[in-house]
Amino acid sequence: MHGLSRLGNGNGNGNGINRSLASPPSSPRIRHSRGKTVYKSEKQGKGERLVFLLFSIVFRRKGVLLLAPILYIAGMLLFMGSFGFTVLDLRHGVGIVYRRGPPGSVYRSPKVFKRLWPMMEADSNRSSHNALMTAWKPRIKSIWKPCISTNVSASGSNSNGYFIIEANGGLNQQRLSICDAVAVAGLLNATLVIPIFHYNSVWRDSSKFGDIFDEDFFIYALSKNVKVVKELPKDMLERYNYNISSIVNLRLKAWSSPAYYLQKVLPQLLRLGAVRVAPFSNRLAHAVPAHIQGLRCLANFEALRFAEPIRLLAEKMVNRMVTKSVQSGGKYVSVHLRFEMDMVAFSCCEYDFGETEKLEMDMARERGWKGKFRRRGRVIRPGANRIDGKCPLTPLEVGMMLRGMGFNNSTLVYVAAGNLYKADRYMAPLRQMFPLLQTKDTLASPEELAPFKGHSSRLAALDYTVCLHSEVFVSTQGGNFPHFLIGHRRYLYKGHAETIKPDKRKLVQLFDKPSIRWDYFKKQMQDMLRHNDAKGVELRKPAASLYTFPMPDCMCKEPDPEPETDPA
Repeated sequence: MHGLSRLGNGNGNGNGINRSLASPPSSPRIRHSRGKTVYKSEKQGKGERLVFLLFSIVFRRKGVLLLAPILYIAGMLLFMGSFGFTVLDLRHGVGIVYRRGPPGSVYRSPKVFKRLWPMMEADSNRSSHNALMTAWKPRIKSIWKPCISTNVSASGSNSNGYFIIEANGGLNQQRLSICDAVAVAGLLNATLVIPIFHYNSVWRDSSKFGDIFDEDFFIYALSKNVKVVKELPKDMLERYNYNISSIVNLRLKAWSSPAYYLQKVLPQLLRLGAVRVAPFSNRLAHAVPAHIQGLRCLANFEALRFAEPIRLLAEKMVNRMVTKSVQSGGKYVSVHLRFEMDMVAFSCCEYDFGETEKLEMDMARERGWKGKFRRRGRVIRPGANRIDGKCPLTPLEVGMMLRGMGFNNSTLVYVAAGNLYKADRYMAPLRQMFPLLQTKDTLASPEELAPFKGHSSRLAALDYTVCLHSEVFVSTQGGNFPHFLIGHRRYLYKGHAETIKPDKRKLVQLFDKPSIRWDYFKKQMQDMLRHNDAKGVELRKPAASLYTFPMPDCMCKEPDPEPETDPA
């Protein structure tokens, strides 16, 4: 398969929360006694007497007189509310902390939108310029091309044994496991058995490897480097009474080094003839020898392509997007929205601050994480989470950002997402700003989508493909979906990710100013777009994943073009 084809390779990944990788919000312990509640309704008179007493003590000690001005300023700031007061709402032993409105801590974006909307529309009507046409500056001296070197030959009859893995999690995490398993099989000179997909109670997708990926193509694409078989041979199955569960399941350390595999796993493989690792996720270090990295590159960018039913419908959807965006030369924007209920709940952020929302979020957290957020001593800080950029962007905020960057109302936008939280309410402003907005359900017919319903990974593969071929991809919350997609776009588009990763810490400050001027907001957004353009080409650092940063492991830099000489 040719890596630079626009639609031919169909490599992809799904979306969703990586529950085994995602870190929960910070949970500082309450330092006061259990059950005790802190209120901001302290009597100001008592506070003033305390400050007066402190000043009296200070002034009696000649050696610390210099501290008086500092204490005075700190006291004034405290009483003026600059530090804010903490209200600790205890629910079942869990503290939910609120502060007195530090900038960016409260969701005020709807107020800002209401005020700026007339100016957005007027600006769009005055100018025919669309940032879609000039989003990325040409980078003649930074052109990269696919360049995979493995130097590993298929094991064939000299195989050291069979390597079996169970890929857990959502589609993206399964993809990660598959590619790492290929690399480990090459390292151990083992024969890889087509990975088994663990049924996840969250994703509830019973799809097998062949339902999502092209099994035959996967085996063929790796055949010169790693031998892959669809199942164990009969003699090996007989040895284990036709029960794969009887094969020794090795418990491996996370991010294990190649040396660990050679010292701990290879002897077991040689002794038993087959070993399995279930689950197999994040079990290989990022930094491995170049030829092992090459196997990762080969598996991810070349060997893994979607099964034919997915590829055919995805190709139709991409073609429809291109046709609908004829006014912009077939270019369109794709947005990966992470505003599903479980994502909002996991982030511990608040939006409408109503009791209904709080109850819904409490129930969602309990369904998904079974008491994890109700542990005694846990403190939830919605305002702090928002200031730290940990809250999922709402569709309204994504729309305002894009309009500020110069994408006007004629821009075709594709939204990749699961079931959005209160979709009718939260999607309305985004549709108002981008009336040509498309989703899977508008781009494909019910009959075309029917075979994919109930299979979240297959639906995610459709989203992945449409996003892969967009002119601009917008990542709003992180996770495996954008990590794989950004790397794949770099692999296809000469090393540039052509991706917008918002600075959410900056955004929440801007969205917290109802009086902000449109020209100022627009300037900030255009600066953010330029920053993303400059960061589009990045080399992998030692601790980073090549699935996001394929240079220089999977790509080579083309030599700078020779300057033209003037014939004399």
